Amino acid sequence: MAAIIVVGGGASGLMAALTAAENPQNRVILLERQQRVGRKLLATGNGRCNLTNTGAAPANYHGEQADFAKPALARFTPQDTLEFFHGLGLLTVEEHGGRVYPLSNSANSVLDVLRFALERAGVELRTACPARQIWRRDGGYAVVTDAGELFCDRLIVACGGAAGAKLGGVTDGYELLKPLGHKRTALHPALTQILTAPDYPRALKGVRAQASLRLTAGGALLGESRGELQFTETGVSGPAAFDLSRAAALGGEGLTLRACFLPAETDALSCLTARRAAFPGQDASELFTGMLHNRLGRMLVKYARLDASRPIGSLTDEELRRAAAACTDFALPVRGVEGFDSAQVTAGGIRTAGFNPETLESWFMPGLFVCGELLDVDGDCGGYNLQWAWASGRLAGRLGT
Repeated sequence: MAAIIVVGGGASGLMAALTAAENPQNRVILLERQQRVGRKLLATGNGRCNLTNTGAAPANYHGEQADFAKPALARFTPQDTLEFFHGLGLLTVEEHGGRVYPLSNSANSVLDVLRFALERAGVELRTACPARQIWRRDGGYAVVTDAGELFCDRLIVACGGAAGAKLGGVTDGYELLKPLGHKRTALHPALTQILTAPDYPRALKGVRAQASLRLTAGGALLGESRGELQFTETGVSGPAAFDLSRAAALGGEGLTLRACFLPAETDALSCLTARRAAFPGQDASELFTGMLHNRLGRMLVKYARLDASRPIGSLTDEELRRAAAACTDFALPVRGVEGFDSAQVTAGGIRTAGFNPETLESWFMPGLFVCGELLDVDGDCGGYNLQWAWASGRLAGRLGT
């Protein structure tokens, strides 16, 4: 019987352990540094667990080797993920944009079926048992823990990344793999709040709006997204901002976030001109009433440098053009992004050049597999990162077969 150790009880580690345990010739031991497995999983999707996205494709993933994720994603698709979880008894529902959640709307449901599956598969779970060191020994690997040294024939490292430190994000995996010759890229927080000049966001704190966003540096476009935007005291949050946070973290100085709050097919100037004709006696503060959230509309009037107390009918064509530009090109200077404590995922990680993308086995350390967020692969917001966790965990758990 072959001894298999999986280091890390997050999403990818759980999947890797379950996959390895499908072979009755494997004795699988799962080590988790915290008191329970899957703590970060419970926080995904605001506690609802956005467990995959039906549209997940290689284009949704980023890293030093852009195509590295292709084989894993092809061998375990979003449909495979759904069939796997349905087989564990989980009911799911698909929402806008291909996002899939448990029908219960609770991440606990996802973790519960995984825990039950571990028990049923006979995986030996050891919690509060961090791996301290890993050594190559006798054709296998020695894993040093506080409870003593364990030996395995093959080793899967799935420690996760540095993001979400309050929920268990660590740098353990990077340190464990360093003595084995595997190096990492620079690490950056991703899927996190973008920090901006606070003047307007502070006044709009809590306001949510649908928006198209562009991140620019001078005249260059670094990225764009569309979705829900939420204003905070120090910047902007929500899926639309999260999708650009990676580019904002890596983009350097002099970045600007530009927001359009109207659908692309809407002619803002025509709408405002018609409003001037229909409601000439209303104050200019009501210029965007019925079009946008009231607080956002009033802020855009201020942003356009209009006198809020003037009648709409007295606004000139030039002033209406400024108002139209305010709601279609609202600019916020970027000051950075929130750190790893608040980030949902780590951009960067163990260099993928050191691993076979068809198996996730190390090119120069036979029997060593790495999966999940620990690798230099990160996805867009909307279930893509958990799909990578399941797919890469599944591939690593096959142990090269």
